[in-house]
Order: sequence, then C-alpha cells, then structure tokens
Amino acid sequence: MKMNLVLQGPQASQDSLDRLARLAQPERVLRLGEHALRCEGVIFSAELKARIDDAAYAAGVDASFIEPGRRLADFRLVAMDMDSTLITIECIDEIADMQGLKAQVSEITEAAMRGELDFAASLNARVALLAGLDASALQRVYEERLRISPGGEAMLRAVQAAGIKTLLVSGGFTFFTDRLKPRLSLDYTHANVLEVADGKLTGHVLGGIVDAEEKMRTVGRVCAELGIEPNQAIVMGDGANDLRMMGIAGLSVAFRAKPVVRAQASVALNFSGLDGLLNILQ
Repeated sequence: MKMNLVLQGPQASQDSLDRLARLAQPERVLRLGEHALRCEGVIFSAELKARIDDAAYAAGVDASFIEPGRRLADFRLVAMDMDSTLITIECIDEIADMQGLKAQVSEITEAAMRGELDFAASLNARVALLAGLDASALQRVYEERLRISPGGEAMLRAVQAAGIKTLLVSGGFTFFTDRLKPRLSLDYTHANVLEVADGKLTGHVLGGIVDAEEKMRTVGRVCAELGIEPNQAIVMGDGANDLRMMGIAGLSVAFRAKPVVRAQASVALNFSGLDGLLNILQ
C-alpha cells in the first residue's frame, strides 16, 4: 500500500527532513515550506512506520502517514479538546494554584490524562479541593494564564474558511469554553459546570460530568445534527479521556499528547503547532 508521508517541525533542519525522506524511499518529494516536506508514493509497512517514527521524534520532526488525496475539504467538522490541546494550560491546575494547591491537583490531572485514574472520580476529587475559592479566580486564570496553543488560530481560520464546523468539547469548564466560543467563532461547545454559591466555588460540578463517554456522545450528536457521519470529523486531543471520541473520527490528531494517545491516533503533532494539520491535509 502506498501512502504519503508529511514531515514537519518548526525547528527541523533541512538536513533532518531530507534524511528522513530518504529513509522513506518515496517516489516524489514536494517541499511544503521551509520546515515541511511531503513524500509521495511511500510503500507503507508497520516496520517502516516504527523506524521513521523513532528517527523523526529524535530529530524533533512530526512524521504523519496519510492516504493520498485526503484533503481538508473531505471533512465537515473539527472537534477539539480544550485543556492542553486548543489552549496551553490545564485550567483546573491554574485555578488550584490560586488555592496554593497546584502541585497536588496537577499530579491528579497528569495521572488522569495518562489513563491511570477514572476521569470522573479524578475530576470530582480535584474540584472538591477548590471549595471556598473566590469565583473571581476563574477570570484571573482566563485573563492572565490562558493562551491559545501555537498554530491554533491559524488552523481555525483555515478550517472555518473551508466551511467546516467547529466543536470544543472539554472535561474542563464552561466558564472558559463560553468565553472561547465568541473569541474564536466556534460553532459548538460543551463542558462541565462549576457550582458557585455566594461568589465562591462550592467544590461541586453541576449535572453530568463530561468524561470520555460524554465527549464521544457529543461528537456523535453534533455529527447527527449536521447530517454527517463521524468519519467526516477530525478530532484532536491530548489525554486518555479523548480516546473514545478520537476513535470514531475519520482522522484523529494527537497534539502534544500522552504516549497512550499518540499510539492510537491517526497522526501526532509533537513539535508542530495545531496548524500542522493543514500540511497533512493539503
């Protein structure tokens, strides 16, 4: 089976890209820019993929195998996780920092993202530690610490220009997704609701928790609303709780992801920004 191989990395040298291209033995090589190549007509095998993946990672290069002819226009929805995917932070960790509990909460977050803890139970445990915190801390996190991941805005502009709908589905909180929706012109958002009473966090989440199953159901619901199949969706995530929704997508993208997620995704962006998707699907 012949595949295309996209090699890219913002810090990748031309020598590194050329060396990896030679390893793939393609029929043709096209330059996609200063730091990207597309190798066409690569005879794909699991052995070759493993060899190129290892060499590319060591060189700071993202290596993505993709079927020839696949284009952004083939898709109708881009669904994204929020924390550590569309944005650079884990919001709950930064909120906890306002309580002096960042290290404790971050440790739980990391274990949950690696798939070592039940997500819903871990979220409840972390939110409980926030009880009594002034709700104004959420606005401080949004204004002072929340940043869009590299390439995120460029990726969204291209996706939206192509007429593709966007969904932000998060195990984080509506306080942040509600602000990102108009800021980034997103079509759909879904996240957890933090309970606030008398201007303070109660340490509880209202309603059902947006866990891995709910993320998958949300992608399915939005696809049904749009009249499309899930294989017409691109799903991007970084943690174990993203794997279920990534599993029903036509293309899954692991962004700066945990090893368990990289291993199961269609493509992984370890070094490139989110706009690396555009090189893969051009």
